[in-house]
Amino acid sequence: MTYRISITTTLLALTLAIPLAASEHTKDSIDKIKASVAEKKAVIVDVREQGEWDEGHLKAAVLVPLSELKSEAAKSEYAKKLAEKLPKDKVVYCHCKAGKRALLAGDLLKKLGYDARPLKQGYQQLLEAGFPKAELK
Repeated sequence: MTYRISITTTLLALTLAIPLAASEHTKDSIDKIKASVAEKKAVIVDVREQGEWDEGHLKAAVLVPLSELKSEAAKSEYAKKLAEKLPKDKVVYCHCKAGKRALLAGDLLKKLGYDARPLKQGYQQLLEAGFPKAELK
């Protein structure tokens, strides 16, 4: 017995097998993000790793490394701990170095009930856009 598979069927199967990114980078403008953070309506979350954070970070940012989110997000204790750092009643802008990790973190934070909005702009671009750099100790 031979089976004939059409090109359409093959393309459909491939499309279903390849997961699409659930998140997109936010369309919010840099000015809107700055204003929301200044008005305390939003927080900026740096999802880079501790070593990257230690080399420099935004003054207003909160560190929540993506590796931590990946390994701990499913645990109820972690959700409570995270809520102490990140209020659920505020927009959470995620940033990393280049935007990819911010998308992944955004998905994880959304599953935890946050209004997470990943930024396409990375750390350096945010500095260039006028976000103040924290003083390193």
